[in-house]
Amino acid sequence: MIKKVIMKNLICSNCAGKIEKALAQLPYINSASFNFPNQVMLIDATDEYDDDKAIGEIKEIVDSIEDGVDTYSYDKRHFIETKKRVENYNSFFIGIGLYIIGWLIFKFAPQIEFSTNSDIVGFLLHGNFNQDGVHIHHVIFYYSIPVYWIGYFFIAYKIFRKTLKGIKRGEIFNENLLMFIATFAAMMLGEFFEAILVLIFYTVGEYLQHRAVDKSKKEVSSLIDLKIEYANVKEDGVVVIKDPMSIRKGDILVVKHGEKIPVDGTIITGSTSLNTSALTGEAKLSHVKIGDYILSGNINVGSLIEIEASKEYSESTIAKIIDLIENSTNHKARTENFITKFARYYTPAVTIGALLLFLIPTSYEYFTNAPVVHYEEYMYRAATFLVISCPCALVLSIPLSYFAGIGAAAKNGILFKGSTFLHMITNVDAIGIDKTGTLTHGNFTVSEFTNDEVFKIAASAEVFSNHPIAQSIVKQYEGDLYQYTDIEEIPGLGLVVKTEAGTILVGNKKLLSKHKVRVRDKKNMLGSNVFVSKNGRYLGKVIVSDQIKDSSVNVIQRLSKSHSITMLTGDNNLIAKSVADSLGGIDYRSGLMPEDKVNAFNEIETKNLKMYVGDGINDAPLLRNADIGVAMGNGSEIALDVADVIIMGDDLNLLEKAFTIGHKTKLIVYENIILSLGIKFLFLLLAGFGLSNMLMAIFADVGITLIAVMNSLRLIYSRRKPDERRES
Repeated sequence: MIKKVIMKNLICSNCAGKIEKALAQLPYINSASFNFPNQVMLIDATDEYDDDKAIGEIKEIVDSIEDGVDTYSYDKRHFIETKKRVENYNSFFIGIGLYIIGWLIFKFAPQIEFSTNSDIVGFLLHGNFNQDGVHIHHVIFYYSIPVYWIGYFFIAYKIFRKTLKGIKRGEIFNENLLMFIATFAAMMLGEFFEAILVLIFYTVGEYLQHRAVDKSKKEVSSLIDLKIEYANVKEDGVVVIKDPMSIRKGDILVVKHGEKIPVDGTIITGSTSLNTSALTGEAKLSHVKIGDYILSGNINVGSLIEIEASKEYSESTIAKIIDLIENSTNHKARTENFITKFARYYTPAVTIGALLLFLIPTSYEYFTNAPVVHYEEYMYRAATFLVISCPCALVLSIPLSYFAGIGAAAKNGILFKGSTFLHMITNVDAIGIDKTGTLTHGNFTVSEFTNDEVFKIAASAEVFSNHPIAQSIVKQYEGDLYQYTDIEEIPGLGLVVKTEAGTILVGNKKLLSKHKVRVRDKKNMLGSNVFVSKNGRYLGKVIVSDQIKDSSVNVIQRLSKSHSITMLTGDNNLIAKSVADSLGGIDYRSGLMPEDKVNAFNEIETKNLKMYVGDGINDAPLLRNADIGVAMGNGSEIALDVADVIIMGDDLNLLEKAFTIGHKTKLIVYENIILSLGIKFLFLLLAGFGLSNMLMAIFADVGITLIAVMNSLRLIYSRRKPDERRES
């Protein structure tokens, strides 16, 4: 079972990874995954999970890793007040002040000459000394050294405290320990200014990293701001404001101008226009009227309407979408998992490397009786090596890149169920695609029929079917209908009607052939043929046609340049060939039953991954079994359940947009990996030969981390083109 624990103010991705790992060690937790936009830890718990006991143990683990995090159960979020995170930098600024005092003493105090160390001691104890001598000592320097050390410990207080926490957890190798050892060694070597500057840059850099991650978290949250704050419920003629969670099926809801539709329902009073951009990513209006079924999350931009709730909030479209986004970090890309494992071995490896960098040359000089053993020089190199080695840039920027990519996609009405699918989409080279409702509008119209009687029989039978073709026939027939009662629908074939006058068949040619009815009509017309027979005698047919979407032609032709595309349809060969030719001559398979589609899709050859794109209504098997299943449509339940990627709308341009965001995310991830590892290995090499100092090292650590984080945020801040901003 999935449990949710809020961890408010947790903005360190490295710390979040450590918490995930620590929680997975608890006996009642299988795995844990943190979601940044909502500050929620998603926990796969066993049946032994007890909320009250678990929260206490989880909070203890969180506090041992990161300070200032409010940890509490998701179910109690409405009853718990949390405070805004305020970083305590008092010790840091006290340390800076002390260090400045020490520097001022050293810089501006009078200089006094000594000949011997006893003169120094005499001055410190009694204030007298011998003026004669050849060695110059700055007595004030001896006063300033303790001030430097005290200032150092104040500045390094937080790093030292985190180091102790890591050691208590058995986590010896971490970036805080590396930084503390390196700067402490520099202080021991008398490199006071470099040690303090490294700590200052590291602390400031860490602060900027947190700010950048926090800002990106808020930015992505605003991209996918779908939350419903309240609902107007009509009770005994009085409108009462309620929490959406309290809405029950059948409640009458009042939605005013500018308000969001709180739950899925049917309009019972009024007509209006809805802004669907929150779900579809498209800034366009949809006109709705009495009897229309509308989805939660859309915004009423017209007149007041009343709707009858068809679902409770937890089952509504908007709640499911929010849940999808919250759970999106459960499926991590291979690159993320690789970086986590890489950091686990990388940090101990470079620590051992730093130790060897000191031991090997000094041991060699010692055992070969070198005139001078350069302990201090090699210790400085090792300390510089440690500062460079922190893996922050990778650990922070890679998850942030995928996080930003998922957020940018959600803003465009594209929901990825995890970063793994955002990464996998870049490896797709073959696409199987449905026709009706995906490439075409799915708005069927009756273009021709044999005679009025055939049309009437077909409409009378199709009343009992929810198929789009059936509904279009019923909608366009305007006369009285026969009142049939004994109806059997055969999926993929049609309807069998039993009457006193005999058996009526309404469906495709396969249905009639199955009942040994010969179709004598040789006239081929473009469109879907609905054949009608009675008592084994063929009566005629109704022709239903559909139109190709304007976006389909351009999108398919562009995608065909880099992908093999095959259309899979149950329509006859004549219709399939016409549509395929209109789309640029793509491959197609026609006359497919639902089970045939799976086999036809499996026969598509590919070198990498295969994608299937359908409307999410009758393509569930393919959406589930494809490497990546993409559902087109306005949040149909089957799409939300089985697809890996959901496009909230019917615009095929968003499929192309999904590929674009996937490739851009992958490019930024690889840029960050190459940048981080390339710069670090270069500086590690320089440190090994003594060609870098600690200030260069801190750039290789904090500087590269900040650059990588800023590069990740390009996915958010470049999410729209200038013309797109003007349109919205």
